[in-house]
Amino acid sequence: MKTTIFKNKIVAATLLAAACGITLATVASKTNLASADVNPKVIEIAAKKFDFTPSEITLKKGEPVILRLTSSDRVHGFMSKPLKIDTDIPNDKTKDVAVTPDTAGDFTVICDHYCGTGHGNMKMKVTVVE
Repeated sequence: MKTTIFKNKIVAATLLAAACGITLATVASKTNLASADVNPKVIEIAAKKFDFTPSEITLKKGEPVILRLTSSDRVHGFMSKPLKIDTDIPNDKTKDVAVTPDTAGDFTVICDHYCGTGHGNMKMKVTVVE
């Protein structure tokens, strides 16, 4: 009797594992996980009073990237609601922000920490292409 229960548990566990394997294979092929880049592209962005460098970047819809943010003079903000980014860039430190754009278009990133009279012009254009 114990042997039969043990065998039934093994069969059930094997079937469950097989079912999960099939499901994971299906999900991976539908979401392109099998070919996803393990190391996303890194884009370096420097902030200083009234300026982001570069002032424009282009990203691909659905492609994950790391925005590597630095500031050489003070704490700056880095915010774009449509891109779901809202972070601080600490002075003399690096801040990595993972982004996977889900909508194509042109978006503006602003500094949301007042940094002086030119603060209102501290913007960056992000273009997301299909």
